[in-house]
Amino acid sequence: MASYDALIARLRSSEAMANAPQVGALAPDFALPDAMGRLRRLQDLLADGPAVLSFNRGSWCPFCAEEIGAWAENRDALRAAGGRLIIVTPETGGRLAGLAQIAGEDAVVLCDPDLGVALRYGLAFPVGPLVLQQFREDGFDLAEAYGTSNGLLPAPATFLLDPSRQVHFSFVDPDFHHRAEPAAVLCALSSLIRPT
Repeated sequence: MASYDALIARLRSSEAMANAPQVGALAPDFALPDAMGRLRRLQDLLADGPAVLSFNRGSWCPFCAEEIGAWAENRDALRAAGGRLIIVTPETGGRLAGLAQIAGEDAVVLCDPDLGVALRYGLAFPVGPLVLQQFREDGFDLAEAYGTSNGLLPAPATFLLDPSRQVHFSFVDPDFHHRAEPAAVLCALSSLIRPT
């Protein structure tokens, strides 16, 4: 839709995601509830090895569902390379459980209420009244999906983190159509596990 295209253009021109973690940086630690309501800390989740950290909008977004489905198809390769998938989304309640079902049992799905972690990672942005109105006209209530009326969305982002939280792969794009390819992340993970 034109209003969203204009928003993406503004985000690109303002370099809104410039503060997101880059390769070589230390990703901020955080603690969020999982789909079962248990509080999970990033540093603890990395204790057994590296992880792919995926920020996305949730199961309501077909591009997010496709991305998480692609990771589910690559779960054996991810496991064989010694990695795990951690998903961060603002979705709440049953929607969070739905995303966990798409991701599969190996993945950890975390709820980011009010997009606090996405903001800390430099990924959250206000969609503005035009996009919110378009969502409502299309029958989608962002406030209901996220449990908050702050009008924020997270930019799709994928990071590969080692156990010290250092970033070895970084993909951030305000355009929700664009996602990191699992093959590229797995290649970076392979290099991390077996440096040349």
